[in-house]
Amino acid sequence: MSISELACTYASLLLHDDGIPITAEKIAAVVKAANVAVESYWPSLFAKLVEKRNIEDLIVNVGSGGGGAPVAVAASGGAAPAAAAAPAVEEKKEEPKEESDDDMGFSLFD
Repeated sequence: MSISELACTYASLLLHDDGIPITAEKIAAVVKAANVAVESYWPSLFAKLVEKRNIEDLIVNVGSGGGGAPVAVAASGGAAPAAAAAPAVEEKKEEPKEESDDDMGFSLFD
């Protein structure tokens, strides 16, 4: 993420938090007040994004994007790196055993 993009993101969040309508001019004013130089197209891009999307939804769903596909590592004819050669080890968790009447010293048919 570039500094210009980050500055416009923070400016948009700041404006939203204060309840101020987010426009390209206001984003540019906040960024200028922070003494950050951004390319002129960034504020307008962020203003257009906010017109189409709700910032509340963007904040809530920040980490819910589709995950990347798992990467398959193919071993080449030469020596493979140690990380690729080692098989994935699954840790087995011990599940608590359910208590039965036999464990308590009595049963239903005593």
